[in-house]
Amino acid sequence: MPDFFSFINSVLWGSVMIYLLFGAGCWFTFRTGFVQFRYIRQFGKSLKNSIHPQPGGLTSFQSLCTSLAARVGSGNLAGVALAITAGGPGAVFWMWVAAFIGMATSFAECSLAQLYKERDVNGQFRGGPAWYMARGLGMRWMGVLFAVFLLIAYGIIFSGVQANAVARALSFSFDFPPLVTGIILAVFALLAITRGLHGVARLMQGFVPLMAIIWVLTSLVICVMNIGQLPHVIWSIFESAFGWQEAAGGAAGYTLSQAITNGFQRSMFSNEAGMGSTPNAAAAAASWPPHPAAQGIVQMIGIFIDTLVICTASAMLILLAGNGTTYMPLEGIQLIQKAMRGANGFLGC
Repeated sequence: MPDFFSFINSVLWGSVMIYLLFGAGCWFTFRTGFVQFRYIRQFGKSLKNSIHPQPGGLTSFQSLCTSLAARVGSGNLAGVALAITAGGPGAVFWMWVAAFIGMATSFAECSLAQLYKERDVNGQFRGGPAWYMARGLGMRWMGVLFAVFLLIAYGIIFSGVQANAVARALSFSFDFPPLVTGIILAVFALLAITRGLHGVARLMQGFVPLMAIIWVLTSLVICVMNIGQLPHVIWSIFESAFGWQEAAGGAAGYTLSQAITNGFQRSMFSNEAGMGSTPNAAAAAASWPPHPAAQGIVQMIGIFIDTLVICTASAMLILLAGNGTTYMPLEGIQLIQKAMRGANGFLGC
């Protein structure tokens, strides 16, 4: 049975889903006139407008922080480490490419969530892919099926992945029992859920920006302390991305394939563009200006922050610690911890 699921995973996640998500991103990019590039200069203005409160829903900023809380996690840490381990430094470049393509997908799915949202009996907005499958496509059965799959994926599988990363990190650094970690996380999750939608949004509004700022500042400090290695690390990303170094040995094709595959996989897993989770948070917002595209632009910022800022910060830590190489014996979250120790012991756990 494990071999069967491993085979299914290798087929779906190894090729099918990558091509589908990449193709959808390219299609939305062309159909929207390269919206992610046309509006990138307005990200600051959109963030400023996102704090504008509107009756009956979350602010766009609260919605952004809620979706970022789902995006930012093990994918930004362990996922980046796995991408570099399997695909080399060049995987970072392809993570960036996937992020820019994914912005158009996120814009489309979150704008649709705003367009087809509804008020529930409590006067709060509800929406997402299940809604626009039912109302936009007229396929209620598809919406129900999607909702069931999303509930299983996020209620059981993805939450387990995040909890496992936390447990492994604490066990690696402090020999903390994983079972105790799981119980503590479950209690915190219960306390957050019982606060309701607005309570969770207010909690994320304060916690997520602080979490991101601390991580990025930590990375910047380590980059400054290892400034002499930084040019070599940056060059290694581009050199490995196109297999220039391996071309002489005849292995450029395989190396390029690994870099692209792992970069796209980890970027899509981290920023969740096209996975259908983010639109549920986007639909709960009362956008300002009151137009569906306004929320789409705000959620594009989430992709930018998640992959191009936070994932890049993680990649710099790993590559600086390895001096631009990936020959490190650990994987996932433990590799990040080892990298922080190697770059600067007092910042690593």
